[in-house]
Amino acid sequence: STVEAPKRIGDLSERETEVLRLIAQGRTNQQIAEALVISLNTVAHHVANVLAKTGAENRTQAAAWAHRQGLV
Repeated sequence: STVEAPKRIGDLSERETEVLRLIAQGRTNQQIAEALVISLNTVAHHVANVLAKTGAENRTQAAAWAHRQGLV
């Protein structure tokens, strides 16, 4: 049975959306941490949430989702 992950932009918090935009730009967690002035741990937490909420298995899929949603 597949768990249906939310597939709408509104399901992401503002911060998660920012993180996703940076992922889609090809930024590393370290670069995201520096850009948003947050810890690497926090970035990893947001990335995990973004993957879960978009149904993506990895950053590449999350970036593709962001492009389809017109976020980048």
